[in-house]
Amino acid sequence: MKRLDKYSFGVGDRFGCQGTAQLEAISSAKKDGISITPVWNKSSREHSIVGTIPSNVRDEAECAVEKCDWTEPYYVDADHISRENVDDFLDASDFFTLDVADHIGKPADEKKINEFVKGCGNIIGTLALPGLDGKVKITEAECRKIAEKYLAAVDRATELYEYIEKKKGKGTFVTEVSMDETDEPQSPEELLLILKALAERKVPVQTIAPKFSGSFYKGIDYVGNTESFRSEFRSDLACIQYAKDEFGLPANLKLSIHSGSDKFSLYPIIKDAIGEFDTGLHLKTAGTTWLEELAGLALSGQNGLSIAVEVYARALKRIEELCNPYASVIDIEAKELPSHQEVKKWNGQAYANALKHDQSSSAYNPHFRQLLHVAYKIAAEMGDRYLDALRENADVVGKNVTENIYRRHILPLFPAQ
Repeated sequence: MKRLDKYSFGVGDRFGCQGTAQLEAISSAKKDGISITPVWNKSSREHSIVGTIPSNVRDEAECAVEKCDWTEPYYVDADHISRENVDDFLDASDFFTLDVADHIGKPADEKKINEFVKGCGNIIGTLALPGLDGKVKITEAECRKIAEKYLAAVDRATELYEYIEKKKGKGTFVTEVSMDETDEPQSPEELLLILKALAERKVPVQTIAPKFSGSFYKGIDYVGNTESFRSEFRSDLACIQYAKDEFGLPANLKLSIHSGSDKFSLYPIIKDAIGEFDTGLHLKTAGTTWLEELAGLALSGQNGLSIAVEVYARALKRIEELCNPYASVIDIEAKELPSHQEVKKWNGQAYANALKHDQSSSAYNPHFRQLLHVAYKIAAEMGDRYLDALRENADVVGKNVTENIYRRHILPLFPAQ
């Protein structure tokens, strides 16, 4: 069976031009004793906006692997797929993120609920989970309530997994289950029973993305109570450790954090916890690379800066259109956005300072950054003009991408092994 290693990093890339720069960051980490598996990820929505297809991601990954002489494992993720779009990803992908959040709360078959509750007799009661000071209590009534809320989503994940397995073959891909795009975080009791249901249905889930409290807005730091996150994250790790032993799930099962890029205030908490539990982590990123491209173009000189300014100017005019699809994962105050006229006066360094996520800088503007995060559609509409600028300024842009992933994400997050 394809087996995802302990630490893995989802290197999303909107335009498919930074694969080598991304892999250079992971190669640098390897020299520091931090072994990370790269996972190139791109969703169906991103493909449709940019005008690419899944095989382009596979091509980008293979090209980067060859240029960097990478001999370790790597994967191509069909990100947030559903039964409606999975066929497009079957040939190019060997990692599938099964997004079933939309099925949470939908009614499940009553017979399946009764069978599931009946099979939970061995965990109904009080459980002492390794690594936790407190205990988890599960009653039969709560077990039924959780099954009523989540069993339809688990069954959907099972159907999708079985379809992929039938098409690609058993053991030929990594399975992730995503339940993060929902309103409320899962409790430890809920996560335990979700994992039990997946195990009973023989879904070999290697990574699961639960919902955490607080806000995981795109491209900016975590908004919420970091101590609450610490408690939830540690509880989830303890649930996973228990589930691996008790339910027979893959020994490398680990947590996945979506929209995890730039959650700098959480990185020390995560690093300490995965070290304490001696467990893995998958961090999924995407927009960070696109934003580093823009910053690199701004710094590269007149043509690159002109494109970066134009992207922002057009984004201001189309703010509602660009933001609506991402409304739940961005928080932009229009009054905090600089005008087009102001940005036109900026030099490349001023543009980059406003965009780059350096919270110690008074120039950093998280609202400016978030709007540009969702504005990649405008760069896509520029076509070759944007892509040619990336190629012409590959050194400056690539350095931004590599340094951002290596210094801002990998070093603060992953322990040396």
